[in-house]
Parts: sequence; structure tokens; C-alpha cells
Amino acid sequence: MQYAITTTLDAPFDETLTAAREVLADQGFGVLTEIDLAATLKAKVGADIEPHVILGACRPQLAEQAVAREASIGLLLPCNVVVRAEGERRTIVEALDPDMMVGVTENEQLKDVASDARTRLDAALAALPTRVGPRT
Repeated sequence: MQYAITTTLDAPFDETLTAAREVLADQGFGVLTEIDLAATLKAKVGADIEPHVILGACRPQLAEQAVAREASIGLLLPCNVVVRAEGERRTIVEALDPDMMVGVTENEQLKDVASDARTRLDAALAALPTRVGPRT
């Protein structure tokens, strides 16, 4: 089952993380939460992983529409966007496919909300190469 929208960039992690925040904002998403997974794992279990940040992105208009159609949808919100390093000059950006909301809940009333979110996330990820290095 495909559950992510993914792009890989030949660009450093820090530059890509900054660009990811920008392109999400361009599409109307605010970042409600930011989890530095690498720092958390290092502090909690001593694990060393490459830079890895989870952005909890939310477009309030879409969240409101989703909650109106499915009261428990908050379990699947916000839209998680992961930015993770793969070496020094390569970064992967992944977003949870909003269509998963429809599949998990089996609520067809969420299709238009998921479609709007998917279109915006696709546009955000597609815009990343204009802010950082080339896309692969």
C-alpha cells in the first residue's frame, strides 16, 4: 500500500528543511508541531541517526472540513511531512498521502478534502527544487 508522497533532493538537510517550511506555507499550511526525531532518539535511547524532522502541517480550512465530516479524524491530523537526510547532500521529503484519510475511515465524504490536501502537498513538494538543489 502506497501511503506517502515523496521527493528526493540533491541538497543539504538544513536547506531542504527551511525550503519545506516555505513551500508548505505557500500552499496555506502552517507548521503546528516540529519533532526533531534525531535529537529525541539521541536523548532518549542514545541512538545516532541522520537528521530527521517531522513537521505537523495543517491548513485550518481543510482540518475544519474534515472534522465536520468525521469527528475522529483528528487522529490522522495534522498532515505529517518528514524531512530526512540521506548523507550530506541528499534529502528526502515525504508527506503522508491525504487519501489515507478516506481509506482508513472508509468515509467517502472526506474525498474532496483529501483531494484538496493532496493537490496542495503535491504542489509544495514539486516546488522544492526551485528553492534548493535539483530533484532526482
